[in-house]
Amino acid sequence: MLHLRGVVLPDGDERDVWITEGRITFEPVDGARTLSDGGYVLPGLVDAHCHPGIGVQGPTTLEEATEQALTDRDAGTLLIRDCGLPIDARPLQRRADLPRIIRSGQHLALPKRYVPRLGIDLDSPDDLPRAVAEQAADGDGWVKIVGDWIDRSVGDLAPLWPDDVLAEAIAVAHQAGARVTAHVFGEAALPGLVNAGIDCLEHGTGLWPDLLGEMARRGTALVPTLVNIENFPGIADQAAKYPTYAAHMRALHAGVGDMVGAALDAGVAVYAGTDAGGMVAHGRIADEIEALHRAGMSREQALASASWAARAWLGHEGIAEGAPADLVVLDADPREDLSVLRSPAHIVLRGAVIK
Repeated sequence: MLHLRGVVLPDGDERDVWITEGRITFEPVDGARTLSDGGYVLPGLVDAHCHPGIGVQGPTTLEEATEQALTDRDAGTLLIRDCGLPIDARPLQRRADLPRIIRSGQHLALPKRYVPRLGIDLDSPDDLPRAVAEQAADGDGWVKIVGDWIDRSVGDLAPLWPDDVLAEAIAVAHQAGARVTAHVFGEAALPGLVNAGIDCLEHGTGLWPDLLGEMARRGTALVPTLVNIENFPGIADQAAKYPTYAAHMRALHAGVGDMVGAALDAGVAVYAGTDAGGMVAHGRIADEIEALHRAGMSREQALASASWAARAWLGHEGIAEGAPADLVVLDADPREDLSVLRSPAHIVLRGAVIK
């Protein structure tokens, strides 16, 4: 049993919080140990695009995935949407010392149109609705498809799926109670994805104002993974064989800040995700929050995108009576200085003190 007193976010009121049997209460609990008196208490951080199970060489072992998840946890990330994994993450979900994980199944792609060994390569685009149904049945309410990737026959990014197939596949997921998100870098795949009713876009570097307005109208979310977009120039440098693609990736990198600003202006819901795994180290949620702030979010908006707002979007509670006790305690106000996220005073997961 624990007791905390501090400024509770997002409300901003100073109050007492008790924890008993892994849950939050605002009613006093006899015998509770005071963990913190003062400071700032916020719902555990969220990484909405994270891959505990992908390493620099591709799929990891469960032991390696565990270490990745622990690194995220120690940075304050207590809820992960895995956004596509080549390994079965259910053993990670059963561990009380690891962040809560929302599984999105395996990436759905076509042969030679995504990173080898990370996803399921379908024999034909027409197989997408069937594969989406299978992933929806096996996951935790999300399905991940690859919307575009380099097509070596044209030397540039190109869509993987016909528009009518996308519409059918997304409808199948929705009928099963699942949401669909898509990896997409360039411009060409975007209208088909948005008009098909996609629920979220990952990266979205090719988005433009008119389409952002349509996303806002439909309630389509965006997870721009800005710390991953930093890798685009390096990807371009390694793609000298495909100069059009290389130039395209550099242009997308150069425009991503303006794109995120335009998304915010259009009213699109933007959430924090690092794309950790492979090219991005785990535990970088503070970097992503700061990058979103530089792209135009206020500090409080950037915090919300990786805490209480992201939790509500993913169906998880924040700080409320009876809610699971997943909390980060800070010594100073992150609404004034985001850098305090890098040194949390306490991390509480499932009611247990991690730090």
